[in-house]
Amino acid sequence: MINRRTFTKAVGIGTGAAAVSLTGLQGVSGAATSSSGASGGKVPVVPTIAPGTHTSFPSVKQVRAGLLNVGYAELGPAHGPVVLCLHGWPYDIHSYVDVAPLLADQGYRVIVPFLRGHGSTRFLSARTFRNAQQSAIALDIIALMDALKIDKAVLAGFDWGSRTADIIAALWPQRVKALVSVSGYLITNRKAQLTPLPAKAEHTWWYQYYFATERGKLAMESEEHRLEVTRLVWDLVSPSWGFDDATFHRTAAAFSNPDYAAIVIHNYRWRLGLEEGERRYDRYENVLEAGPSIAVPSITVDAELDPFTPAGGDTGYRSKFTGKYEHRTLAGIGHDLPQEAPTAFAQAVVDVDHF
Repeated sequence: MINRRTFTKAVGIGTGAAAVSLTGLQGVSGAATSSSGASGGKVPVVPTIAPGTHTSFPSVKQVRAGLLNVGYAELGPAHGPVVLCLHGWPYDIHSYVDVAPLLADQGYRVIVPFLRGHGSTRFLSARTFRNAQQSAIALDIIALMDALKIDKAVLAGFDWGSRTADIIAALWPQRVKALVSVSGYLITNRKAQLTPLPAKAEHTWWYQYYFATERGKLAMESEEHRLEVTRLVWDLVSPSWGFDDATFHRTAAAFSNPDYAAIVIHNYRWRLGLEEGERRYDRYENVLEAGPSIAVPSITVDAELDPFTPAGGDTGYRSKFTGKYEHRTLAGIGHDLPQEAPTAFAQAVVDVDHF
């Protein structure tokens, strides 16, 4: 467990505030059928809405947190229990554009930040290395919680967001009330990344290898090619999601961040051992390399049509979750699970909060 004193030392600066079916729970395998939580109280049922019911957030706020000025959307009562929703790549806060109001209506204070390199989140210093190793991104969220004076929250994420939430739950469990993690345990073991995967799995990761080349880097730096690559990823990993051009471009606006290319390229190259991180994060990465367990109450969710969802459900990572736990599989859903199945995702948050 990492405490707040060692976190501040790692970041190196102080923190402070400047400021399913596609629509419901049908097709969810493994979902709880009881209407009572662990305390015996009734678990609220989230109303079913169609994906795309909401298209924007009322506003985006900014707060200085750690190394960043973080842009984030906030919905719900200011003093409600907090849920932090963390997006993945190539996505942004709009992955939660339907989830956030559903949770806000349940009384939650919902915080949805742009990760470093995305949207209106900016580095405070031009001299800061544009690092996207996993512990650095997790520390960004701890800094955000400190800046917003959030002691503990439910963390919910997918893709990069799942990895970030998993790391915080493993290293700082005192900051996590409960966890919803799409695709389960995603903490990266870089040594394991050196071992070849089955050919079909390697094919699915085509863009990771593309980004290892200079051509891939140039593609991310070019607006035209960046949009082509990210749109192709959306099409391939969410084969049943009938999103329109407007939906994609609302998210793609976040890719115009001046640090976007650097962050994306460093993240994928770092995972493959092709780029180094920073020594100040070594203590965290050494712990993460050992595959620490997660003891906070957790629900893991798999999307049936996500090409990254392994066969066998949660069998490959079940042992990593040592607290109260449940696994769900959503039929007919692809990679951007919270945007494709907002009701089911929001229900998972409410359910795990009542464990």
